[in-house]
Amino acid sequence: MVMEEDTANAIVGKIEFLFKEALCDEPTFIKCRILELRVHKRKGSGRLNCQKAAMRSLRLARNYSTSDHERLVYEGWILYDTGNHEEALSKAGESISIQRSFEAFFLKAYALADSSLDPESSKYVIQLLEEALRCPSDGLRKGQALNNLGSVYVDCEKLDLAADCYMSALEIKHTRAHQGLARVHHLKNQRKAAYDEMTKLIEKARNNASAYEKRSEYCDRDMAKSDLSMATQLDPLRTYPYRTQGSRTECSPVRDSLPDRVVLMVTFQPPVEVFPLCGLFLMDDHKEVEAIKELTRVIAFKPDLQLLHLRAAFYDSMGDNGSTLRDCEAALCLDPNHKGTIELYKRIRQGNEQEK
Repeated sequence: MVMEEDTANAIVGKIEFLFKEALCDEPTFIKCRILELRVHKRKGSGRLNCQKAAMRSLRLARNYSTSDHERLVYEGWILYDTGNHEEALSKAGESISIQRSFEAFFLKAYALADSSLDPESSKYVIQLLEEALRCPSDGLRKGQALNNLGSVYVDCEKLDLAADCYMSALEIKHTRAHQGLARVHHLKNQRKAAYDEMTKLIEKARNNASAYEKRSEYCDRDMAKSDLSMATQLDPLRTYPYRTQGSRTECSPVRDSLPDRVVLMVTFQPPVEVFPLCGLFLMDDHKEVEAIKELTRVIAFKPDLQLLHLRAAFYDSMGDNGSTLRDCEAALCLDPNHKGTIELYKRIRQGNEQEK
């Protein structure tokens, strides 16, 4: 993370120098920011995950804006990135009223899609992205708009239109569109085509943990295990979200409403936990000892409340009360008010007292 911040700050520093020396124009700045900084919230996307540097670049762009409509777009992104979506939409609308531009339409579509995606809003987002694509822009930004438009079409169950968008994005070298196209194949029950599409992404974006993770959804158990192991090898701290509904350990992929995310519904004791990818099949095979070893390896990297809680639950399922209490106490040091850990700790303590 420190290396990413240093790299991002170096990029912004170079751009600031070019601006001051009048050697860099506005579109170059926007392009660089979108490429290296804009998608700082998408972990595993292969891009820099540096919110501070992204905000710094936005403020620089706003301060060096040469027109009101461009300044309003930058102010809109600043508002969006600080959680003020309605205000961001307003800034985008003001910018469009002055001059129709790709940046303004894209900002408005992005902010609207993130705040609401009911059927009517989806139609409006589609219209905004289509307007953006009609405006002059470069391949990088058009590819991003086409990819977003494909995602909205998928949400609206217009799979053929979504596929067209992803194919158009791939024609202008937007490689992440492979993931969207794989999703379309999957929804059409074309699992082999989905797997092949993700393989193309892996070949183009090497050492990409998220691509291996996503491909694991589209293959048989042994191949999925291999992909998840590779994802963990590339990113040892990568986790899946888990939910629980009972006492048995069962796993089934369930797609979240947001694109490019997977939620695994796991029937285990903790309420909502995280677990390393390569531990998934250990849980599914009832290999508690191996799963605990995997958890211990990750906890050694970074002590984590949820992982300590989950390991305590594993120990509890194995009847190891001493280890369960120890992990509960460690978890409560991180968060004394964690309800699930408190309940587990009290139950084990009460059980020990009754045995005495």
